[in-house]
Amino acid sequence: MLLLPLAFSCRGAETFRFPDVEFIRLAPGVQISAEEALASSAWQPLETSSPNFGYTLDTVWFRLNVPADRQIDLLEIAHSQLDHVAFYVVDNGKLTEAIITGDRYPFTQRPILNRHFLFPFSPDASGNRKILLEIRTEGTLQVPMTLWNTQAFFEHASVEEQLHAVYYGILISVIFFNLFVFFALREPVYLLYVLSTFGYLLIIGNMNGTAFQLIWPGSPDIQNRAMLFTVPLAVIFTLLFSRSFLRLKQTGPLLNRVVLGFVTLNAAMVVITGIMEYSTAMRLIVAMAIPSTLLLTVIGPLQWFRGKPQAGYYTVAWGALSLGSAITAANKYGLLPNNFITTYGMEIGSAFEVILLALALAARLYQERQDKVEAREAELAAMAARRSAELKLIESALHNPLTGLPNRASFEMQVSDLIRQSPDTRLGVVVIHMNNLQSVTKTLGHQNSDRILELASRNMSAIMRELPGIISLGQHNGRNFFLASLDSETFACVVEASVAENARRAVVHALDAVRSPIDYLGMQVPLNAQVGVAISPVNGTDSTSLIRRAIIAEGSDRARERGIAYYKPSCDSYSAGRLTMVSELQQALANDGLKLHVQPKLDLNTGRIAGMEALIRWPGRDQPVGADEIIVLAEQTGLIKPLTRWVLEQSLQLRSCLLETGHVVDLSVNISPNNLREPDFPLFVKRLMSAHPRHSGAIIFEVTETSMMQDPVNALKALNSLANAGIPISIDDFGSGYSSLSYIKQLPASEIKIDRSLITDLATREEDRVIVQTTIDMCHNLGYLVVAEGVEHEVTANMLKDMGCDMIQGYLLSRPLPLEDMLIWLAERRKSALQQVPG
Repeated sequence: MLLLPLAFSCRGAETFRFPDVEFIRLAPGVQISAEEALASSAWQPLETSSPNFGYTLDTVWFRLNVPADRQIDLLEIAHSQLDHVAFYVVDNGKLTEAIITGDRYPFTQRPILNRHFLFPFSPDASGNRKILLEIRTEGTLQVPMTLWNTQAFFEHASVEEQLHAVYYGILISVIFFNLFVFFALREPVYLLYVLSTFGYLLIIGNMNGTAFQLIWPGSPDIQNRAMLFTVPLAVIFTLLFSRSFLRLKQTGPLLNRVVLGFVTLNAAMVVITGIMEYSTAMRLIVAMAIPSTLLLTVIGPLQWFRGKPQAGYYTVAWGALSLGSAITAANKYGLLPNNFITTYGMEIGSAFEVILLALALAARLYQERQDKVEAREAELAAMAARRSAELKLIESALHNPLTGLPNRASFEMQVSDLIRQSPDTRLGVVVIHMNNLQSVTKTLGHQNSDRILELASRNMSAIMRELPGIISLGQHNGRNFFLASLDSETFACVVEASVAENARRAVVHALDAVRSPIDYLGMQVPLNAQVGVAISPVNGTDSTSLIRRAIIAEGSDRARERGIAYYKPSCDSYSAGRLTMVSELQQALANDGLKLHVQPKLDLNTGRIAGMEALIRWPGRDQPVGADEIIVLAEQTGLIKPLTRWVLEQSLQLRSCLLETGHVVDLSVNISPNNLREPDFPLFVKRLMSAHPRHSGAIIFEVTETSMMQDPVNALKALNSLANAGIPISIDDFGSGYSSLSYIKQLPASEIKIDRSLITDLATREEDRVIVQTTIDMCHNLGYLVVAEGVEHEVTANMLKDMGCDMIQGYLLSRPLPLEDMLIWLAERRKSALQQVPG
């Protein structure tokens, strides 16, 4: 549009004309001189003043008469892409002037420094002077010739250059504007548009000679190869821009792959043409540019048809540019003749493209802004809805749905915050467990149980609110919480331990209130609350440890007896080290890693070793583990069943070894109360003893007094079954528990072992001597043998002998020893006894 006035007004207002021209076309490699060309008979008239021979390596000579019109004194060749142009003036058959130029030569070699080839000459009124032109090139051989008046040409050229300046100004402005937009928004589409527009600017500058004139006038090599790179690069960036602008990756996957394919092909052209000769390379580039521009023209309508509004701007804009580019390419290929439209088709199309795509990008910016505003509004609405939902989820996640109290997660966070704020403050984590709630549920049903739990939570909340040192667990919906719900049967709170310890009466009153039955529908429902307390930082410095240890304290025997218990590490059988020890014990049991040691029992009447007790040991550990601890660990983890069976089997093997060495003694084995509760335990013992008849009646089962009192009925039943099978029973640790004499009398025992706690201070404590003497007399009267444990001094042994005790056991005789060492000890004792016999 900017160049149309040039086409229709400038040329009509100035003095110029198209000459009558003859030409000779020579095959590649054929060279003749100007004189030979002038004398040739092969001249033929040229039918057009703007010949276009296309891509050819031929050499073409042109001949025209110098006009007689004095106003015509300049020859213009309006195609800057010519490698070699030789201008000759012949007067009466003699060569009078010769000028050699072209874009293979420095720009300064031209007679007039202009982007077109300009050759001045003097008019000839005689009609004997002629102009010869020798032209060859590796590109398109186009020779649009015009004869001008010099002044008229420069006036015309001035207007044309001004119009080109406006055109370049528009493109450069668009480039910088979109470059600034890219730096502001960081969106690749604007950078791709900048590169695409810059590529077309370089193409047009190369095609019309402006780049050679202004940018690299002293570098004809760059001018000669520039088109080989600027065309495919411009097409590549245009394809990428179109792909991004139309969002083909999301809206047209197939078209997206086609576009990327053309990008790859054009990129290959950049590499390939760099090593090919110019003519062939240029043909390949143009051959690839034509379908690429047609593709750019096609994808717009396709996307527009699919309802993409941005594609409308794109279709018109790139349609104009693609059409202009295709016309120019076809002209360079020799398919279209030279005229204003074919010569400046790309410039006209790109002018339309710049204006329309500027509108398109502005519309895109506006649309993107609107989309962002709408998306932001939708996001804010979604955030508000999500926030509301999150608040509800947080409320449900941090509160018990039945009681409304803070739940375990909330309680842990509150305790953690309190510890973090005051790490040195003694805080008491209190756990209250409703032991009888499951029984209430089974009796009254879940619905009534839930109502009772609600009443209990309100009742306890009121009690805890008045407890000295109580700490608030936060507020919610105007409600201040002092109690949390750890699970369906357990509540918890936090108190300042120092304050609560100074108000013991209030604490006892609160404990009594907590343990009181709940009044529900006229019924007094007992919940049997038990309380456990863990103190920070003594019992832990994190909420998880404190809650766990408070629960351990709540489940202790002391809590069951007194209603409340404080955590003690010595009573904690659930530590991480204990879990590791369980696994190691299981492996030791499977891999024969346990051993049995034996400790002798001395018959005070005869002075001989009458029996031994088998005691379990765990060798090879860095930290020694006592027999009592092994038994407790096995009882807590269910390993006591295989452990007891292993001990019995090993005891039989051990006694067999004693018999083989001539030591006929009884062997005592400790039995856990858990074993007495096993339905198949008596049957297992009967089968085992039947398989080893030589040990019948010689393996004594020791059962502690305390363990039997845990379940006296079942224990008595199991012991009777064992006694009926011929297994002697011994009551171990007698005097340490609270068993009644009536119960002891029912036991099928043959032996009573007095606990070491009554033996240790026997020589110094009169009351212990009275108790022991009474126990010995009572047991003898009931028909039991009496064994005293823990005898470590000769004085104690003599006193027990005087009291009538039957046997003693303890370090006075020997520590528990492995069988090999015990056999040595027995041999030495026998040898010592023989030496004391008078010879």
